[in-house]
Amino acid sequence: MNQQKLSTQSEGLSRRQWLKGAGVLASCATMANLGNVLPHAHAATTGNMEQWPWPYVKLDPTTTAELAYREWYRIYCGGAVISSVFTQLREKVGEPYTSFPIDAFMFLEGGCASWGTLCGSNAGACIVANLILGPRLLDEEAMGHRISTEILEWYCNASMPVFKPKQPRIKGEIPKTIAESPLCHVSVGKWMAISEKPINSPERKDRCARTAASVSYRLVELLNSWKEDEFEFMEEGNFSPLSDHGINAQPNCAECHGGGVPEAPEMRKPKA
Repeated sequence: MNQQKLSTQSEGLSRRQWLKGAGVLASCATMANLGNVLPHAHAATTGNMEQWPWPYVKLDPTTTAELAYREWYRIYCGGAVISSVFTQLREKVGEPYTSFPIDAFMFLEGGCASWGTLCGSNAGACIVANLILGPRLLDEEAMGHRISTEILEWYCNASMPVFKPKQPRIKGEIPKTIAESPLCHVSVGKWMAISEKPINSPERKDRCARTAASVSYRLVELLNSWKEDEFEFMEEGNFSPLSDHGINAQPNCAECHGGGVPEAPEMRKPKA
């Protein structure tokens, strides 16, 4: 009797162990199968963000500028420039633009978290150009890099804001200034000095919204010219900080340094 009971218990235990083992194997097989499926599903959804150039179709500069102007009042300068291009490409192309986190770049406001460094509109334009065209190390022509340089030089010399929206929030005239610098601190500071408007004034805000729209307009012009294989540098030539100054710099050194512009040590020529 005891032997029969023990045999039955042993048999039940063996069955339970077998079923448990079979369940584990089935789960492992299922997970392994999902492991093969999920990456493909993810890739199909998001696309490969590190295959350049990203697909691009020509955009209308005016439509892009109007969108940037409106977006400035939501996510400010850098985010507005990125959104004005990528929102349209989400609709016209899809991935990888659909998965790109546009609003994460709101921090570009005020020259990066209000530190007054590179104008967020310029930073946003450089981000867009290099995401679409790819990084310099993978592109012999360095088109993303070249368009970034073009945007910065154009911004320095343009009478901003260039673009006027169809339905501006400020109906009166917005003064224009030439920054001679790509920096937020210099650009906004010069405008505030001319306009006599404080940083929190509706006029200053609208000026920056129009500036973001102006940069978006110019950016799309350059991207469209690249798409048509017609890209050319500005007639004024290119500012080359390293060859001109021997250090990373902007063109108007004297404005901040006065007569005491430090001279960089001469660069050594690389060994052959």
